[in-house]
Amino acid sequence: MKSLNLKNRTITTELPAFVMGIVNATPDSFFDKSRGGVDDALRLIDEGADLLDIGGESTRPGSEYVSAEEEIRRVIPVIEGVRKVSDIPISVDTRKFEVMKAAFEAGADILNDISALEDDERLAPFCAQVKIPVILMHKRGNPSTMQKNTVYENVFDEVNEYLEARVEFALAAGIEGGKIWLDPGIGFGKNMDDNFELIRRCGEFLEGKYPLLMALSRKTCIGQATGREVADRLSGTLAADLLSVERGASMIRVHDVKEHVDTLKILSQVSKK
Repeated sequence: MKSLNLKNRTITTELPAFVMGIVNATPDSFFDKSRGGVDDALRLIDEGADLLDIGGESTRPGSEYVSAEEEIRRVIPVIEGVRKVSDIPISVDTRKFEVMKAAFEAGADILNDISALEDDERLAPFCAQVKIPVILMHKRGNPSTMQKNTVYENVFDEVNEYLEARVEFALAAGIEGGKIWLDPGIGFGKNMDDNFELIRRCGEFLEGKYPLLMALSRKTCIGQATGREVADRLSGTLAADLLSVERGASMIRVHDVKEHVDTLKILSQVSKK
């Protein structure tokens, strides 16, 4: 059974991994069907999401920076709307202290930071103080430049070393080890071969000492491998996520919750001894 420690409670799942549903409160997400608000969040809950990830700044390759004020304007109404009807855990996809503070006060539970606490020095002490989980992701540069720097001598070793250093930073800031999750950052400053190497070896990061989130849903590497456009990448995503879970991922971040829940139910059945 997988577990996730929040501030004042622990959630569990009988499935092989948690399913995190994506809610993009943005006008420019690469997958237009994920651009939505409260109604889309409630739909994902009905489809079986274990938690939601709400973001107000697109981080797709080439995307532009969004101010904290605009991000708050986009994200907080969605959190407040969900909280009126559900206590589902809510993760916020942000790298800004002001956004996370406002989100926490509105009812959010988790920080999902693509900068692994690097971009805003106030985030780490805040998360330690309020005792919320953090997801630390690897990337190179920023979303507007990251695909211009995709050459590695050994992609697994470099990503693993970076994540290890960010875990040490988080621990030194006072964040509890049991509230740290890792994300190798598929599609963030990596080419197709590198992305699939990280998927193949996802269970090896930090020797499996920290739970792993894999965020593969409909990404460019899926399209490169299948020749499919974004709207037609569901089957490729399901295959990649299934492999990730079998290799050790504890959570998958997805646009298509219902289909992933069904896939994990089948995996659970065939894995019974």
